[in-house]
Parts: sequence; structure tokens; C-alpha cells
Amino acid sequence: MKNLLSLAVIALLFAAASCRSAKEVAYMQDFNSQVVQKITNSKDMKIKPGDILVIFVSHKEPQLAALFNPLGQAAAPSSEQASAGYAVDLNGNIDFPIIGRIKVAGLTRAELSSMIKNKLNEDGLLKDAVVTVAYKNFTVSVLGEVNSPGKFSVQGDRVSLFDAIALAGDLTIYGCRDSVMVLREADGERAVFFNNLLSKEVLNSPSFYLQQNDVVYVKPNRVKAQQSGINQNNNVGVWISAASLITTVLMLMFK
Repeated sequence: MKNLLSLAVIALLFAAASCRSAKEVAYMQDFNSQVVQKITNSKDMKIKPGDILVIFVSHKEPQLAALFNPLGQAAAPSSEQASAGYAVDLNGNIDFPIIGRIKVAGLTRAELSSMIKNKLNEDGLLKDAVVTVAYKNFTVSVLGEVNSPGKFSVQGDRVSLFDAIALAGDLTIYGCRDSVMVLREADGERAVFFNNLLSKEVLNSPSFYLQQNDVVYVKPNRVKAQQSGINQNNNVGVWISAASLITTVLMLMFK
């Protein structure tokens, strides 16, 4: 009977350990729903070398505005026409029709739009123009223990780490949630950030809001690392074995 009790205790400890590991899955477990947190790390994204910009000038006289648009567009570009973007060179410049070379690196979309509008007005080229600027190649890559890894295009100019994870179909059960890596290249430098998704402090991370061409990597947890040669479906066998052990022990105890 003593041996049977020992087996029962072992089986229960196994089950308890499994339940405990489940607590390592939920995001931001320490977040208090009653607290309003001020956003301090959200900044407008800056244009960088390597970006491709879609810039469109519109005016009440479309024929005049067409002079400043790729392919002489007088109307807003279609998805096919929008492929003719302005590539930001390594020095942070673009070549804009008639105006010529413009330094754009370090500016936000709104700042560049205002700059071009003012330049057109000051040079007497086009008054009261409307200038819109968009990113054509804003992408982020999500790799590792996610359900749908890949490279994703982003609309607009703001995407959070959770947005990127959602695009990739969320983490798998084997994803290491307390050390999600973000790899970023900017101004000739490469930086690596580690984010703990289990804590609310992830919201204050300098990499919580992603930038162009950031790479998010979710490494496997210890369970997956130890089972690297085992198919995920085999875990069903582990649970069946545990359940069978508990059932057998209980039957022997109360027989």
C-alpha cells in the first residue's frame, strides 16, 4: 500500500507540474485591469535609407500636379501604379521631379509631406497642393515558434510586437514567451532586444513598436528543445500514459 501511495503522489506531482507550466502561457499576467498606463514609447516612425516611399501630389488642377507624380499621374495611383515608388538611397536622399534631390532620412511621413508642400509653394511651382506620403515596403518578419512564420506587409506606419505575433498566427505552445527577440538595423547599427510577454513591462520595451524590416524571433522552450526529434502529436501519448498510470494506481488502491 505504501508503494501504491508513493506512485499516486508521483502521478499527482506530474499533473501539478503540467498545470504549473500552463501558467507560463498567458500574456501579461501581472497586468492590473484597473490601471490606466500612459504610453511613453510610441513615436512616429522615421524614414530610413532603403525605404521605398509612395509620394503623390494632388491639386485642383490635376494637369499641373501630374508634373510632380511618377508616370505623370494626374489622379490618385492605382495599386499597379503605386509600384513606382521613390527609393531612399544610402545617404538618405530621394530624387523628386523638378525639385530634385531631397534629404528625407530622419523625417516622419507628415514632416516630408509638409516639406514638399512648402517647397512647391515657396518656389512658385504649385500652390495649395496636397501631398501624401506612404511606405511601400514596410515589412516585418516573424520567425521561430509561431503558427505561420513569414514576412508580412504592414499598412500604415505603426505596428506593435503583439500585432506582428497576431499576423503570424500567435505563438505555438512551445514558444518561449519570456524572451522574444527583436532584431533591428538602423543607422548602420544592429540592435537586439528581448521581450518578456508574460509581464506588462513588455509595453515599455523600446522594441514594442516595431520598425521597418524588424525581425521577430521566438525561440523554442525547453520542452521543445528536449523533444526536437519528436513530433508534437506524440505528446498525446504522454498524457495517455499519465492518465493510465493514475487510473491503474487508483484501481489498485481501492480494489
